Amino acid sequence: MDKPVIHEVIIVEGRDDTRRLKEALVCETIETNGSAINERTMQEIEVALKTRGAIILTDPDFPGHKIRTAILKRFPHIKEAFISRKKATSRRGIGIEHASIEDIRSALKNVLVNHEVEVETVSTEDMQLWQLSGSEDSKARREHLTARLNIGYANAKQLKNKLNRYRIEKEEITSILSELKKDG
Repeated sequence: MDKPVIHEVIIVEGRDDTRRLKEALVCETIETNGSAINERTMQEIEVALKTRGAIILTDPDFPGHKIRTAILKRFPHIKEAFISRKKATSRRGIGIEHASIEDIRSALKNVLVNHEVEVETVSTEDMQLWQLSGSEDSKARREHLTARLNIGYANAKQLKNKLNRYRIEKEEITSILSELKKDG
């Protein structure tokens, strides 16, 4: 089977991530080389964004979140891809380099773009109504929703912000959460 081609530059943390991505795809990467992302790397990302576009794909851990946040602060409309912590974990650790080829391809097929939130479509009341906050099983419900939407796990406040930033429709959220009732 031919490898899919990704035209945008993919931002990863290190060379092991680059090696793993190149096993799954035809792509180019920018390596941040750790969570202390420097100005030179930021300038390289800026050039990539202007010429080809760029996608953030960092590890689902604290350093990966820190890098993603730093990049998003500077480039709020950059594309994002996520691999869940569960799918990026092996006996050797947590990281993109531990994810399966299928999970990497899936993450890059389901890229999201941040939008400025002019009007919140998902409110705090919605989060409570959907039992994504304030309930005993809120965490499990958030885990299910974020996994199905492929947006990376988030606490209640972060999730509300993500749902608004990515303009995820209430009907899609309700539909995904209804799966939990069928299972339970």
